[in-house]
Amino acid sequence: MEQILEIRDGCSTPAQLLKSRAFARYLAIYKKAFQEEMEARQDRQRNDALQRVAFMKTITARDALAILESERFESREVLERARAVVRFLDGAFHHYRTSGYKRLVRLQNEVVSTGDETPTTVKNKVTAKAQSLTDLILATRRLLLDRVGLDQGVRRTPGMDASPNVTAGEISGHYLNLPGDYVQLSHVPLTIAADILTGIDYSTPSNKRAEPFYELDHNPFKGEAFNADDWVSVPLQVGSSLIVAYLHKSRGTIEMEPGLLNLFPFARIDDIRAGKRPDGIFVFGDPNADPQDLGYYWDAANQVLVGMVPNRDELKYFGYCKKPILTLHNVLAIRKGEIPLHCGCTRYVVRFDEATKEPYVAEMLVKADDMGRVVLSRGEDGIVRPIFYGTETGAFACLDGFSEHAKMQMLGREVGYNKDTGSNARQIVPVADEEEVFNGDVLDVLLYMNNFTLIEQGSSTVDVDMSVEEAIEHFRLGERVAAGSTSTHRGAKESSYWANPFPLLKDNDGTVLHPDLYDKFSITEAGFIGDLKTLVARGEIKVGVAHSQLMAGVYGENSDEDLARCGYGNRDEVELKAPERLAEDLIDMIKAQAKAKCTDEADCPHEVSITVALIGDSRTGKSETAEKMEGILNFNLV
Repeated sequence: MEQILEIRDGCSTPAQLLKSRAFARYLAIYKKAFQEEMEARQDRQRNDALQRVAFMKTITARDALAILESERFESREVLERARAVVRFLDGAFHHYRTSGYKRLVRLQNEVVSTGDETPTTVKNKVTAKAQSLTDLILATRRLLLDRVGLDQGVRRTPGMDASPNVTAGEISGHYLNLPGDYVQLSHVPLTIAADILTGIDYSTPSNKRAEPFYELDHNPFKGEAFNADDWVSVPLQVGSSLIVAYLHKSRGTIEMEPGLLNLFPFARIDDIRAGKRPDGIFVFGDPNADPQDLGYYWDAANQVLVGMVPNRDELKYFGYCKKPILTLHNVLAIRKGEIPLHCGCTRYVVRFDEATKEPYVAEMLVKADDMGRVVLSRGEDGIVRPIFYGTETGAFACLDGFSEHAKMQMLGREVGYNKDTGSNARQIVPVADEEEVFNGDVLDVLLYMNNFTLIEQGSSTVDVDMSVEEAIEHFRLGERVAAGSTSTHRGAKESSYWANPFPLLKDNDGTVLHPDLYDKFSITEAGFIGDLKTLVARGEIKVGVAHSQLMAGVYGENSDEDLARCGYGNRDEVELKAPERLAEDLIDMIKAQAKAKCTDEADCPHEVSITVALIGDSRTGKSETAEKMEGILNFNLV
């Protein structure tokens, strides 16, 4: 496998850096890559390239150290060789910062063993280590160039970012309370704090999902073939579940690490200290897994859910990390009698003008970008209400539907994937606070996102004038027009039960795909429907359909005449303008719902929360509508 560089040395001077095992390892990695590329050339310069290979083979770490320690060179010939060595090492430097994958690692067992450290103090140390290594690498490069007379003219230090891709604070994997059948995993250190390099884009062998992640009838984990040295692990807090992700260190799989760190919260150190067992184990990029091992398995004996993605190029895409981890979360939620919702969910803080008593939206706080769950909770008044919890603090955002302004706001915080592939380029950006994700809030509005039905101007894009049963049928049917980010053709309509809260519980032809889960979900759903009827009758919740019209322009069933009648000049215009119409209508609904919560002016609180969940699969308009709402409500200067 193509190697990554793990840096565990503690260096503080250029000489120590050049003497370190990490430098020797990276020099070997670069020389191997250089030789392979040169020997693959078949053009007229092949012989020149092979001569460069012959020279490269003579270069050692000792050469670099000798140049660093030299005050002068005994002859012009010696100086010219030294310059050639430094130029080669400078090529290694640029490969290091642009093409290599680097992990700076520091063990932090004190977090668990003594309690003298906290996640915050470890995070501060991790950031300081990343910065000091970057400064040391740049200083060493400048000294080498200076020694041979190549450090001339203007320096460009700010553009020479030499940060590691990930700087990790790790603890021993033995602190994790794993079942005995998974003892091999305990030899992989756990990442409990990290500083990641943002503003970077990774190219992966695949850029869309095509294969489902379904239940298996066998345990895909092959402990006897598991080599702990080849893996990194990240304990994640996904909703109420502790799910530990194990990523293979080979290129094409390790690039998923910064994406996961930018998407999910770390597991709670207190849970690890207390000996909590993982609810789920997720293994990504296992070279020993067979094609039929793609999926998840409930290990009843050990009471743990195991997910597996084999090491195949067509599965090396961040979607095969995110979706399977959320699948594990959803399976665990269904088993507990909760309802997973494939949705975007935002809590709006609504305040009232002191003079007019009219409501205004003061804040919008993201609770979920793509997935959450509802817990049915009985209050002191005996009424059961849906309490919503999120899963991710980040968003795996498809750039196709975002404005240039929105893309600009992501700069500096993003981890990108496949920006040069055209369609379905993605970025992972932080969008929610952990406290907001983990805190439960009563749902006030629950809507299905229809992205293909055109709505005439003057008509509301939000329809809540329907029965709960009719609304639930929209959720069950889960229709949408695809954007081409999965295997479904762009512009084609598809249907997925409850917008596919992975795993898909029922196929389009009515076939039940996961009978035990479906039965459990159906029982919970029946209670949910009854509770919704009560709450709708009391005016506590609105249930229905929101029309984003996002893909109405590419949907073949919509004619040009239909588009013109609904106020669109051409098909491309729909995707840009339609979500803003929905955003305006949703803001009106949120204000109306806030007023309904405040019927007694004498007792009306200073502010109320309105929590809105928009159910839908990819490109139904969840994120695009949220962006438009944020733009409408955002009064900051930009």
